[in-house]
Formats: sequence, structure tokens, C-alpha cells
Amino acid sequence: MNLNENEGYNLLVKALVAVDNQKDCEALLEDLMTRKELLDIAQRMLVAKMLSEQVVYNKIVEETGASTATISRVNRSYTYGAGGYAAILDKIKEDAE
Repeated sequence: MNLNENEGYNLLVKALVAVDNQKDCEALLEDLMTRKELLDIAQRMLVAKMLSEQVVYNKIVEETGASTATISRVNRSYTYGAGGYAAILDKIKEDAE
């Protein structure tokens, strides 16, 4: 089944797009996921950021505690995926400037 055909998935996407401030985003994420899930996703974002900065795997392992399997999975998505990591990291970078 295509994710776009899933009502819950579409609702989640709409909810994320509707969030317009950090407080509401934090509240939504806290309600949606367990602490472990949040930390896992946060770790993936940090790994993606470091990969975008050309940081080597052993340095990423050392600084994030991520396994090489996780780093490889994120790298595969970052390099060959839908472009979500790169797009959001670019947007975050632009917003910080």
C-alpha cells in the first residue's frame, strides 16, 4: 500500500505541516512518540547533519553513539532517498543565517 493512501499517514503529514512554532512542535512530538523514539529520531537527524558536513563514520559513532548500521541507513536515505534530510537541513541552515 502506498503511504499516501493511508489516512493516518496523511493526517500525520498535515499535522506536521500545521505546526507553526517550536512549543507546539515539541508538544506534538512528545504526545506522538516515546522518549526513546524521540531520541532515536533526534540521533538520526544529527547523523544526517554530520554526513552533510562530510564527517567520517568513526567520528559520527564517537560523537553521537549511533551504530554504524544506523549511520549507513541514514546515509543511504540521505544519498538516495526522497531528499527530505537535505531539504530540511538546508532550510534549517537558511533560517539560522
